[in-house]
Amino acid sequence: MGRAKLTILPPGKPLSGRAMPPGSKSITNRALLLAGLAKGTSRLTGALKSDDTRYMAEALRAMGVEVDEPDATTFVVTGTGKLMPPSEPLFLGNAGTATRFLTAALALGEGRYVVDGDEHMRKRPIKPLVEALKSLGVAIDAPSGCPPVTIDANGAFTRNAVVIDAGLSSQYVSALQMAAACGSEPFLIELAGADIGARGYIDLTLAVMRAFGAKVTQPTPSSWRIEPTGYQAADFAIEPDASAATYLWAAEVLTGGAIDLGVPADAFTQPDAKAYEIISQFPHLPAEIDGSQMQDAVPTIAVLAAFNETPVRFTGIANLRVKECDRVRALSLGLNNIREGLATEEGDDLVVASDPSLAGQTLPAEINTFADHRIAMSFALAGLKIGGITILDPDCVAKTFPAYWDVLVSLGVAYTNIE
Repeated sequence: MGRAKLTILPPGKPLSGRAMPPGSKSITNRALLLAGLAKGTSRLTGALKSDDTRYMAEALRAMGVEVDEPDATTFVVTGTGKLMPPSEPLFLGNAGTATRFLTAALALGEGRYVVDGDEHMRKRPIKPLVEALKSLGVAIDAPSGCPPVTIDANGAFTRNAVVIDAGLSSQYVSALQMAAACGSEPFLIELAGADIGARGYIDLTLAVMRAFGAKVTQPTPSSWRIEPTGYQAADFAIEPDASAATYLWAAEVLTGGAIDLGVPADAFTQPDAKAYEIISQFPHLPAEIDGSQMQDAVPTIAVLAAFNETPVRFTGIANLRVKECDRVRALSLGLNNIREGLATEEGDDLVVASDPSLAGQTLPAEINTFADHRIAMSFALAGLKIGGITILDPDCVAKTFPAYWDVLVSLGVAYTNIE
């Protein structure tokens, strides 16, 4: 059983030292899938080993892919170019990337596949992807509009073009792009409308696809043509996780410290690295922050905003309501639990009232993380400045950053009330 709670002791001094974020979850799960779809042996270095990537690796193993782990940051993946139907449903926990990417990839498999997850995953939408695959002649069913998804695949799409609504999640587009390279003819993906969850993640997907031999062109800003190349095994280095880096960047500015991440902010290619420019403006954050293109960084900046000189409004964050939990609500509840009136939900916007005088106070508050790693890690930042901040279910950070609490200790943070 995981720990039920953990209370952070404000360090009372700048946090300094070296703290490497783990490998990127987004890139690791893309690379694992493509290595699993390739013929031959791929070596993925700098990879993240966490709940989300473990679910992807286990799913690949269940479908006949050999996945070895020679050390803490390497996967060696040997595939045959096919994912065989597993003997039982694939259980993917609450890993959105694994669930959505596999759903599309398995549509080009042969046989019956069932993609499922935990109680949280069963509330996360997948209907737009299922509808898109149905339009391609795939026998696929998700009665609730969320997992479980049942796929009876016959190895081919009946059409070579699809229109997808990516307003809820860019992962739907990424999933179709990665699957399309395994088809038998060139394939065109078009967006329904220009709205897309986080376009930077599409660029990330295409970069990983190209590393494994895919050929993709972009006829228009909202369409992609993917050639039927399949994938070739490759050796691939994964960069550190920019979303994980945001907590360390925020801890640095919040405590006036100096934390060396081992990689400069401008070396990241992931969308959440854009958060560095905003975080570095603390305590003078912008009055309005559009979170649409760096969604996973919003919880970090929202907690940081509580200590800002002036209020901050977060816009473009409606998608946060369908993440691991309703993150807009979780942030609002957590901040107001620290002090009533600190946060307000206005439609899908979040307004953080901001009060620099919170720093140094003791305001006992138990933060319900809703089993969401990003809520746990973000509210830990409040505990660096406010006494009495208790994180419930702290071990949920294992989803993407299993060593998070230890990394904070290495920088000078201590805990009490660990149960």
